[in-house]
Amino acid sequence: MRYLIVSDIHGNLPAFQMVLAEARPFDAIWCLGDLVGYGPNPDECVNRLREFPHVCVAGNHDWGSIGRADPFIFNNEARLALAWTRSELAFESLRYLADLPTIVQMEGMLMAHGSPREPIWEYLLDVETARAGFNAADFTIAMVGHTHIPLIFEWIEEPRSIRLLLPDWDNPLPLEGRRLILNPGSVGQPRDGDPRAAYAILDTEAGTWEARRVAYPVEITQERMRARGLPQRLIDRLELGR
Repeated sequence: MRYLIVSDIHGNLPAFQMVLAEARPFDAIWCLGDLVGYGPNPDECVNRLREFPHVCVAGNHDWGSIGRADPFIFNNEARLALAWTRSELAFESLRYLADLPTIVQMEGMLMAHGSPREPIWEYLLDVETARAGFNAADFTIAMVGHTHIPLIFEWIEEPRSIRLLLPDWDNPLPLEGRRLILNPGSVGQPRDGDPRAAYAILDTEAGTWEARRVAYPVEITQERMRARGLPQRLIDRLELGR
């Protein structure tokens, strides 16, 4: 099977559409949360995902948009965007987001937004947090999002250690015989200094993880955000990838 792995779409429909076009062919989508929040097309992103065979887990902004998270956990710009997002989402989209699981495990694979230890809120950015994630659940491959930064953590059995790797954008990562936590980065709001949408392809037959980037019309998303009165800082950061 060939899976499109996406995370942190954040209501950015032009970015999501470009990823869908660039990633074909794929058999299904696995989404690691935060479909909505920040961006100008939350309802459209939910509906677009639902057109495909998919599995999706809940993210912190998904929870924020349905009132399941304390709004004051978020910074002021995110809080304003979430209030707007909630007012824009159709009832069916709100119900869809409310029904998302926090974690999914199947055939040695685990999906969560934050981390295997704390699937909604924990940022997995360093080897010590990754070590806790590896110890928190039984999996071979875990896929997480939340940080908006594409990263790879590998469990090394002898000597017992965790290795942090950056994605190789030119060569797929072989998975066989390895225990890994994989982050594809963000479709809708990258934060690694590259404004292009980030995603990955998981090919279970080839046993590979392929990290990918694709440019999208950032200015269209920005113009839609301005028209909806979303915070200027959220608009500006899209072109910076920060």
